[in-house]
Amino acid sequence: MIGKLLRKNTSPARIAGFILSNLIGLTIMAVGLQFYLDASSIWNQEDSFLKSEYIAVNKIIDASYTLGNSSPEFTEEEIADIAAQSWVKKVGAFSRADFRVYASLGLDTPSPESQSGSAGRRLSTAMFFESVPDDFLDVKNGDFTWTPDSPEVPIIISKDYLALYNFGFAGAAGLPRMSESLFSGLPLQLTIISADGKTRRQLYGRVAGYSNRFNTILVPGSFMESMNQKTQAPSRLIIDVNSPGDSAIADYLQSKGWEQAGDNSASSAAFMLRIVSAIIIAIGTLITLLSLFILILSMSLLMEKNRRKLHSLLMLGYRIEDAARPYWRLTIGATVAAALLSFLCMLSLRAFWIKPLEALGGGEGNLLWSALLIILLTLAIIVINGIAIKRRVTEAWRV
Repeated sequence: MIGKLLRKNTSPARIAGFILSNLIGLTIMAVGLQFYLDASSIWNQEDSFLKSEYIAVNKIIDASYTLGNSSPEFTEEEIADIAAQSWVKKVGAFSRADFRVYASLGLDTPSPESQSGSAGRRLSTAMFFESVPDDFLDVKNGDFTWTPDSPEVPIIISKDYLALYNFGFAGAAGLPRMSESLFSGLPLQLTIISADGKTRRQLYGRVAGYSNRFNTILVPGSFMESMNQKTQAPSRLIIDVNSPGDSAIADYLQSKGWEQAGDNSASSAAFMLRIVSAIIIAIGTLITLLSLFILILSMSLLMEKNRRKLHSLLMLGYRIEDAARPYWRLTIGATVAAALLSFLCMLSLRAFWIKPLEALGGGEGNLLWSALLIILLTLAIIVINGIAIKRRVTEAWRV
């Protein structure tokens, strides 16, 4: 009876306006968050073309370096200056070899366990080695360690190198194409010659993994330290950055006359995706706040029309909670309806982008976070309106 009495002046148009505006706001926020989660599964993969939290930096080699007037190595002061930038998490240095490396690969190359081999083709080439701190590696392999007693030197090579061999060199040279697993199973015979040419060592190498992050050939740092005759200043740096593609990175490097190695379009794409998702969520937040204001205003106008009725009910001995309950039910019903519809709308819109993302190698992001966002916002709207309604009923009682 109390509910029928107090809801007599309810405006369906105002309630519909709240549901519509809240539906739009929650849908936009859920779409922005879910699209970010679905798209981020692409760059969170180790093999992703958008996984670009790390950048490699080197100095631009121009005529001054060629003539010997400048040094391509980074000084300690320059490294410290980079580490102090706001967009930098940590900085690592590439260690390069000061020795020459020659590698021989073939089915007739004997393994460390057996000195006998079978006849077959052999590929010999000059190589180069570099090393980076282990926490910058994108290949998680517990075997990527080396000690003087190790029978083999573990090596990580760029996936691009294997692709160049398979689709460029192998066909022209009449050599077989090899998969990653097959190539990893072939032993490498390494010849290490010191910088002065006085020392020569024969070692065996083994491909321990393939990297998308480094366009180089990596060996453990312990091997590099053991083989190098002297410590060298780094000529390349690897940097863990906060926001790949941030314009501040390009501005800083340009001011120093340095360059980022490789193509940074993926970094820019990942950065722009984060920015666009944040903008979408911010717009959804604004619309949701406006819908909350509409609901509070609608309830205030409705309760203002029923002020005399509320005052009479409270004077007759009804509790404040009894008088506020019809408005609470109305608020909860409208808010929950908007939340359920927004989740269904998000799922419908998601069908338009999930297939293209899967074609790019992405997977489906967890729907739980979008549902949790809608639930938390719905609870917040209900609580805020509940407090506002109780305050208005209390004011009516005091009149």
